[in-house]
Order: sequence, then structure tokens, then C-alpha cells
Amino acid sequence: MSAAPWLWIPITLWAAFAQTLRNAAQRHLTASLGTLGATLVRFLYGLPFAALWLIGVHVVGGYALPTPTAAFAGWVLLGAVSQITATALLLRVMAERNFTLGVAYSKSELIQVALFGFVFLGDRVGVLTAAAIALGTLGVLMISPADRQRPLRALLIGWTTRSALLGLASGTGFALSAVGYRGAALALEGSPFLMAAAYTLLAAQVLQTLLLGGGLLLHKPQVLSAVLRAWRASLFAGFMGAAASIGWFTAMAIEPVAHVRTLALVELVFTLIISQRVFRERFTRLELAGIAVLACGLVVVTLQG
Repeated sequence: MSAAPWLWIPITLWAAFAQTLRNAAQRHLTASLGTLGATLVRFLYGLPFAALWLIGVHVVGGYALPTPTAAFAGWVLLGAVSQITATALLLRVMAERNFTLGVAYSKSELIQVALFGFVFLGDRVGVLTAAAIALGTLGVLMISPADRQRPLRALLIGWTTRSALLGLASGTGFALSAVGYRGAALALEGSPFLMAAAYTLLAAQVLQTLLLGGGLLLHKPQVLSAVLRAWRASLFAGFMGAAASIGWFTAMAIEPVAHVRTLALVELVFTLIISQRVFRERFTRLELAGIAVLACGLVVVTLQG
């Protein structure tokens, strides 16, 4: 089964929307489960839905289950471990005094994913994609600047701080994660993109559940117990997390990660709309300008696709 050249665009938009809802659900769970517990929810309670999706693709689509190879296992391991590490680094950034600067540097994921995608997978970055990446990164930094009074100065002189270095490392982890998952899907040669994406997703979520759940069992069993007790409240977050992951994995099985991750910045627009509609928050001029620049980047990357 071959994909239409434009199919990754609506799939990515759906994934970004589903992830916005998942983040909102997880935000409510963090108060009772803690950050690590709420993170485990997305893997543990998303696992049954990922399994059902694979079964559906296999039975309804009539696609044969692929035979995993050593290369597939290596790519999945890279993606799963990088994602957990990146999340842990980002949480560490948030514990720092100047966490906003660190988070701003974590947005370098977009540039790094283009670099790693080219180095490891041979995904070339054209002029339009490079322009979209630049516009997207600039737009994000304008929407969530490290220093609202002097945003550019803060970025230029603050890159050697501990928070900034942790943020850069977090961005590296997320970039490697995206590249790892695309590499895993491509390693399943001969499998249709839907099957490759579904199989990769389930393998990654099983591994992440075992790694993070096992770590909590050894070091914080009370958190794991709380996660298991909160199964009713966690199911929605797990479902939306699985829905978002299905979208990301499918899109990255079709299209280079630099294109997917650039268009994925539309999630920030969804989040801002929700914050305005639900929480009645108003946008500043800098935020509105950032949204406009980001929108230009999204238009450019869709034209590239």
C-alpha cells in the first residue's frame, strides 16, 4: 500500500490535535500522580489501544505482520530510550531556576531533527524545508521567549548556562527519538506504511512501559501503585496519547521527520487557541507576531510536501 504524497499532512494535523488533548488530560493527572507517574500513563494506558490498532491494521487491512530484524530493534531502542531521556532532561530543566531559557533551547529539536534525519537516514532538506524550519523555530521563540524584554539577547548570551545545555540535550533526545522511529519503520522493508507504523508504535510502547514502569517499581513503587489505582482517569489520556502516536508514527513512515516535526508545531497554535477560549487568556503583540511567523512556516512546509 503506497501513500498519497499529501497524506502525511492531515495525519500530522490530527496527531498534533490529539497530543494537545492528551497534554491537557495529563496536566490534571500530574497533581495526583507526579510528573513521572503522569508520563507513564501515556505509555501504559496507551498500550492496549496501540495493540488494538495493530490488530485492526492486520485483520481489517489484511496486511501480514512483519518480521523484526536487528536493525529494527536497534532503531526502536534508540527512539524509545531517547524519548524517555529527553523527557527526563526537560523535567530537569523545569526544576532549574532559569527553566524558561532551557525550554527555549529545547526547541532546537527542529533543527537537530533535520540534521540527524540527513546524517542517519539520508533525508535531504530542501530550501523550502530549511525556510520552514527557520520560520517555525523563530515563531516558537517569539511565542515563548526566554526573556520577554530582551529575547534575542537572552538566547545569545545564555547558551552556556546549565539550563540551556540541559535544554539543548533535551532537544537532541527528542530529535534522535523521531529519527529512531522513522528508521524503525523504514527497516521493515516490504511492509505497507500503515503496518510498519503500527508495528513500530506497539514495539516502542511496550519497551517504554517496561523501562519506565520497571524503574518506578524499583525506586518509587508508591507512584506505580497510584498510577494503577487511577486507571479510570488515565484511560482518556492513554487513548489520546495512543491516537497521537498513531498519527506521528504513520506520518513519519511516509514523510521525512523534518517535514513532520515542522508541521507538528501547529500543536502550539491549538494550545494557544484552547488557552484563549477556555481560560480567557489574551495574546500579547509578540505572541501574535510569533503565531503569524509560525503560520508562515507551516504553510511553507505543507507546500514542500
